[in-house]
Formats: sequence, structure tokens, C-alpha cells
Amino acid sequence: MDQLLERFLRYARLDTQASEFGTSYPSTAKQLELCRLLARECTEIGLKDVAMSEFGVVTASVPATVKHAAPAIAWFAHVDTSPEFSAEHVNPIVHRNYRGEDIVLPGDPSRVIRVSDNPTLKKLVGATVITTDGTTLLGADDKAGIAAIMTAAAHLLAHPEIPHGPIRVCFTCDEEIGHGVDHVEIDKLGVVCGYTLDSEGSGRVDAETFSADLAIVTITGVNTHPSVGKGAMVNAIRILSDFISRMPTDTLCPEVTDGREGFLHPYQLTGGVATASVRIILRDFETPTLREHAARLEAIAAELRAQHPRARIEIEIVKQYRNMRDGLGKEPRAMPKAIEATRAAGLEPELSIIRGGTDGSVLTERGLPTPNLSTGQHNPHSPLEWTSLEEMQQAVDVLVQLAVSWGRETK
Repeated sequence: MDQLLERFLRYARLDTQASEFGTSYPSTAKQLELCRLLARECTEIGLKDVAMSEFGVVTASVPATVKHAAPAIAWFAHVDTSPEFSAEHVNPIVHRNYRGEDIVLPGDPSRVIRVSDNPTLKKLVGATVITTDGTTLLGADDKAGIAAIMTAAAHLLAHPEIPHGPIRVCFTCDEEIGHGVDHVEIDKLGVVCGYTLDSEGSGRVDAETFSADLAIVTITGVNTHPSVGKGAMVNAIRILSDFISRMPTDTLCPEVTDGREGFLHPYQLTGGVATASVRIILRDFETPTLREHAARLEAIAAELRAQHPRARIEIEIVKQYRNMRDGLGKEPRAMPKAIEATRAAGLEPELSIIRGGTDGSVLTERGLPTPNLSTGQHNPHSPLEWTSLEEMQQAVDVLVQLAVSWGRETK
């Protein structure tokens, strides 16, 4: 566990934040620093076939220890962190022998991780909890997953007496902006299924994710000096504000939905009088309902076009990912093996749905069934993010048992 903690802290201190507005792949060059580090560490611990592509995708192999031809599986995690909050100068705080109290974050004491909001903390008294200092993301999403994979791979290499089949390790960039596996060459991996290490807590086996689209609403107005604006100016900011105000607030938004309820979520505004834009994520477990969400936005736009005929109001819908449920059946052993491994690691499996997405969503849609497993992360995309060493270790244990379980199979 000391090595696991050291790995996580080493990765967490690196700024690997993605950018929605990047024009290259990965969207930020700083992600490549961790990619290069992981490639070196893969070589140092003895993994085979270590490679890093021009796009930062790091792949490596844990050779099989069984004599028969067992099917190969893949473990995935992403190096990037969310663009929604700062990741500069990450200062992880290690709380050893956690006492069960609220955690005041020293870099910004107004930010407090409250036990009432994080009931899992009640189960971690005496454990090691890692938080931010309150001024940045921690990056447990998904560096806890990376640390778990690297630790599990090192454990298998150090213990060749453990019977298991071949395992491919794969680290990707830009997952947080929906492009994590754009440059993963699935055919070259040569695996029957994958597992993303990118879920909360411990013991979760995620078989469903939201389906997702992005709506970009752009208002083009007419700018002129305000002193002569009468009859001439068309203020894009005002029209966009009106657009957003007409979106539902008592239904179909993250603040009032849970479970299988979908939403429309405006999360980023840019612009001025001449042009203003908002990015809105559309989410639902049933893909056809995404079209209904888009139609709702188009209906608002139609009303405003009639009200502001001199403005141009455009909506671009960008496909992001689809519910992994629809493709997991291609490899019927993928889910049962995850459940079996979780139990073998001493945990009670929690079959869950994700109100978000992972690289596994896209991988599954592309033909590689890829459920999602816990890593110990909590409160992702927030300065209140935290993880626990014990839950990360449980993720390691699940991976080892997963390797053993698949090692009993034949191609």
C-alpha cells in the first residue's frame, strides 16, 4: 500500500488538465508528461511491449502465466483531469488514521468535506484519506485508476505463481472532453473485453452509462456603439440570457434529478454583444430521449428567432457517447467475471449505473465490451474531491482477481 500511495501522489501532483478548446491531440501538451512517465515506469517494473503513440496513448502487456491459451483482457485509465476546476500546483493532503470528522481544506478553509455529504467517510475511520488542499482538483479521477492498474500489474509481475492470462494495459488522454479513445487501436490490442478503472468508491461494477450529446447554442447579434444603439443594436448576450432562462429549472437539470432521470445542463458561457454562446450537455439513459432534449432547445430557439428576426440563432448537436449497456452482450463473460472478481476480493458487488460516461462507453460502442470498475475516487471535478488508500487497494485486489478469473478461461 505504501507503493500504491507513492504512485498516486506522484501522478496527482502533475497538472494534466484537458481543454475543450484545444486544437491538437491531446488537447493539452502537459498530459504527455504523465504519459511519458507511465511509459518509463511500465518498462521499469518489467511490463512487455511498452509503447507510447504520437497521441500519448500508452500500452503495455502483462504476459500470461498459465500454460493454456487464455483470452486477453485490457485495463484502461485516463491521464487527463477535468477542465472544470484548476489543476495547477496540486498539493495532495494525506490524512492518516482518519478520525471520522469533517475535513477542512487548509488552502481554502471555506471548503469543507462534510461527513453528512460524504457518508462513505463513516466507514473509513482509521483509514488513510487523501484530499486536495482546497485550491485545485485532486485528480483521483482518474489517477486513482492509473495507480491501481500500475500496482496490480507490478504485483502480478512480482508473483509469477499467480495464474492469469495475458493483460493489456492502456492509458489514454482527453477522456474528460469525450475523446479518450479516439486513437486507441482496438484491433491491435487483441483482447476480448476491457475494463475501465474510473468509477467511484469500492465494489462498483458499472454496466450502464448515460448516453450523451453536446449542444452548442450560438447567438449572432449586431454590435454598435451604445450611444447610437437605438434600432441598430441586437445584443447577443441578452438573447442568450433569455434562451437560458427558458430552459427548465424544476425538471431536467442536474440539481433536481437523480437515478435514471436525464437532464439539459448549461455549463459554459462565452461571448459579447456581437456573438454569445453556451455549451449545454444533454444526458439520458435512453438514446432516443436525447433527440427530445435537442428538440426542446430547438423550440426555444424558434420562439426567439420570431422575437428577434435580425439575430441569427444556431444550435449544433455533437454526438459524444452512448449507453454501454447496448454493447456489453457481445462478450457475455465480461460482467460475470467482474462480479466474480469483486466477490473474490472480499467485496459485495454493487451493480450500478453512471450518470456520466467513461472511455468504456465509446469502447463498447466501437465493439469492445468494457464495463467500469471502482477506483476509490469521490466528488470528481470538484475541489472537494477525495480518495482513500484502502479503497484504491481494493481496486488493486479486484484487478488481480479479475486476472485470475480470466486465466481460467480458454480462447
